[in-house]
Amino acid sequence: MRREIYEQPQAIAKTIDIHLKDDIIFPGELHPVETALLTFEKLIIAASGSSRHAGLAGEIMIEDLSGVGVDVEYASEYCYRSTHTSVDPIVMVITQSGETADTIAAQREALTRGVKTIAISNVPNTTIVREAGAALISGAGPELSIPATKSFTTQLTILYLMALFLARKRGRMTSEVTRTYLQRLLRLPEAIEKNLCPWDELAQKFGDLHFKAEKFLYLGRGVHYAIAREGALKLKEISYAHAEGLPVGELKHGPNALVDEKLPVVVIATCDHSDPDSVLRYRRTLEVLKEVRSRKGPLVTVATEGDTEVAKIAGNVFYVPNAPELLLPIVEVIPLQLFAYHVAVNKGYDVDHPRNLVKAVVVE
Repeated sequence: MRREIYEQPQAIAKTIDIHLKDDIIFPGELHPVETALLTFEKLIIAASGSSRHAGLAGEIMIEDLSGVGVDVEYASEYCYRSTHTSVDPIVMVITQSGETADTIAAQREALTRGVKTIAISNVPNTTIVREAGAALISGAGPELSIPATKSFTTQLTILYLMALFLARKRGRMTSEVTRTYLQRLLRLPEAIEKNLCPWDELAQKFGDLHFKAEKFLYLGRGVHYAIAREGALKLKEISYAHAEGLPVGELKHGPNALVDEKLPVVVIATCDHSDPDSVLRYRRTLEVLKEVRSRKGPLVTVATEGDTEVAKIAGNVFYVPNAPELLLPIVEVIPLQLFAYHVAVNKGYDVDHPRNLVKAVVVE
């Protein structure tokens, strides 16, 4: 797992290289569904586990940049729901293995409804890829550890490219603006590479402090809520502690009753200062950090480089590189992966082969 966490800069760079040629996103890869891409009214994402968390982040990326409406379904629930009422959708399925049983079932159900499908997969030549209308394969390569790490961040990368692709396709973004967004994406792998060792050292330190805890809360706003859920899932999978990911604002609607000196609260408090909405979310998150501290809740936070306010409230801070709001999820999830890793190692567990879990869920 740790090796695959460290492989993420190369995996992200390779994913970009596969799907971006001379500023053209997905050159020819979506040709089989091109007609549907011009007429569809809604994108429905069906996925499970970490792939669904990628879809939750992708929902906000795509809606904010392209204006396309997105619904995210649990793949296991898609077959039992009538999600196509009064719309002409495209269904996108996201899967690490390409053989996930409930995701295969969701795609087949979509096909029986006469809907075009797009698959995002980390493995080519699999059932989902073969049966999809079009497929987008990541550059993650084989992932041997059961917890998803590089497969997750490369899925996020493809979804960000999809958001830019649809924004350009629908006239929401000029080619020059698109190029600016792409340049920021291209700089991410190097920024991640530079921060991996410092994050690892901090994750070990914070893991030493909190590994005895049996329950955790993870909080994030907007697109970062998806990363709070993913951070909590990583911890659950390998440390067997209960962890729950919530929107920051939901803390006061019940979960606040859990906060005490025994409950570590992990908060994503990053900020893109060029984005007024991001700044507003950040300011409100700071207030929640103060409230958790007032109740003696131990805090672990993720903040943006150069931030001077989070550290005044929370002592345990991971700093991530400055990035646009919708790119921050790709970088902020990595210290949370490392934190989960070190908590589990301190507990003495096998992080690569957690109990009761398999890499590909091939039976519903």
